[in-house]
Amino acid sequence: MKRELEPVSLTSASMQELLRELIVRLGEDPGRDGLLRTPERMQRSLEYLTKGYREDPEKLLKGALFNVDYDEMVIVKDIEMFSLCEHHLLPFFGKVHVAYIPKGKVIGLSKLPRLIDIFARRLQVQERLTTQIAETIQRAIEPQGVGVVIEARHLCMMMRGVEKQHSAAVTSSMLGAFREEKETRDEFLSLIRGKGMNGS
Repeated sequence: MKRELEPVSLTSASMQELLRELIVRLGEDPGRDGLLRTPERMQRSLEYLTKGYREDPEKLLKGALFNVDYDEMVIVKDIEMFSLCEHHLLPFFGKVHVAYIPKGKVIGLSKLPRLIDIFARRLQVQERLTTQIAETIQRAIEPQGVGVVIEARHLCMMMRGVEKQHSAAVTSSMLGAFREEKETRDEFLSLIRGKGMNGS
């Protein structure tokens, strides 16, 4: 027999109490063996998947800037990305390609995937995620330009709604030289072309 819970006050409830109530409202019994520790596991999972709110992207980059005499394009491509869609709290995932043209400073290469994770580990839409990455790099090192392209699959399309299994959303943010100069933009896009979701 399913256990009934009294409604929980949002002002006093712990996250686990709220998650336990959610399980009840979905029609399940939070007291059965497989679900006993599910609210605790869900809390840990949600805290991890949204840890980007508690991290500072500007601080991350400021600790990894280097002066260089280099003004050619720097590209880091095929960076894996996992995030939660803010509309349905379902995952979307894919690859991020980042390029910039330095103007006296570069970012330590390992920091770009970490920067992406900071923004991806928040409730997101792909379009905003793309611009946040580009604009943060632009502010940090003021390069000649920044280009960011994200290719992602969304479970809100694959599991519900239109249920299309093989569609991918592609978004881009081009700043500075990448927006103003077609040759620069085309070079970036040609270098990442053929490295999409299927790795072809």
